[in-house]
Amino acid sequence: MQTLPSYAQSNYPNKPIKLIVGFPPGGGLDFTSRLIAPYLGEALGQQVIVENKPGAAGVIALTELARAAPDGYTLVVANIGPMVLAPNMMAKKPYDPLKDFTPIGQIVSTYFLAVVPRELPVDSLKTFIQWAKKNPSKANFASGGNGSITHLNGELLNNVGGIKLTHVPYKGSAPAIVDLISGQTHILIDITGILVPQVQSGNLKAIAITSSTRDKDLPNVPTVRESGYAELETSGWQGLVGPANMPKDVVQKLQAALKKTLANPEVRERFEKAGTPITERSASEFAAFIKAENDRWVAVIKESGAKIE
Repeated sequence: MQTLPSYAQSNYPNKPIKLIVGFPPGGGLDFTSRLIAPYLGEALGQQVIVENKPGAAGVIALTELARAAPDGYTLVVANIGPMVLAPNMMAKKPYDPLKDFTPIGQIVSTYFLAVVPRELPVDSLKTFIQWAKKNPSKANFASGGNGSITHLNGELLNNVGGIKLTHVPYKGSAPAIVDLISGQTHILIDITGILVPQVQSGNLKAIAITSSTRDKDLPNVPTVRESGYAELETSGWQGLVGPANMPKDVVQKLQAALKKTLANPEVRERFEKAGTPITERSASEFAAFIKAENDRWVAVIKESGAKIE
C-alpha cells in the first residue's frame, strides 16, 4: 500500500503551525495575526506561532510561503499589498498571486479616508481635485510606501480625477501622517482606523470615505460615491492563505477553525474596536475575490505606470 505524503495525512495538525507576518510588530496584519492565533490554535488543537518577517511591502513573507511545503504548517495573513499590488508592479514577479497560494478565508475588510491638511483650502473631494488641477506643479499625494494600497489609492485618484499628483512615498503610514499634518504633502488615502483620531482631534480634514456607506465615527464625511466619484470605492482586506496545492481536507480544517475563531464574541469585539469589521469569505469565495481584485488593480497599475524597482 502506498504511503501518502505527510501533508496529505488525515491527522493534521500534529505539530505547531507557523503564521508568518510580512510586516513589523504593531501594524494591522500583526494585530490580526496575534489576535486570531490563540483561537485558531485552540480550534485546531495545536499551537499557532506568529513570526514576523517584514520587508518589501510583505513580499518577503509571501515569497517564503510560496516556497513552503503545502502541508498546512506554514500560513500567512495576507492583505491586498503583497497579494495583489506589489508583485504586479515588479519587473520580475517573485510569485504568481493567483497560482502560488491557496486562499483559506477572508477575515476582515477595511476602508479608507481621504484626508488633507487642515490649512488646505478645500472642503470636499471635488474641490480638492479642482485645487490640484490649478496647482499641477506642486500638488502631491503621500503614501505608506511604494507598492502599498495607499500608493495605488493615490494613483487611482489621479486616473479618476484626471489629475497628476506627484507620489511622495514614506516608510509606513505614521511618518506620512506627520508630514501631511505639517502641510508638506496634500492628501493621503489610508485606513480609517489610524486616521479617524487625527480627524476627530482636528489635525486633519476628512473629505471622503471609500466605503459604500458613511462611517459611524465621522457621519458628516460623504462617501466617494456621494461625492461623484464612485470609481474610487475601494477596500483593504486581510485573509488567511497557504501555499499552492494544499490538500482539501487540510484546507477544510483550517477554514472551519477560522470560522469558529471569527464567531467568537471576544474576537469580533476586538476587531470592531480596531475599526476592522469582520468580513468572512469562504475559501472559494476568497479565491474569486482575489482574482477580481487582481483584474481591477492590474488595470490601474498599467494605466498609471506605477513600478517598484
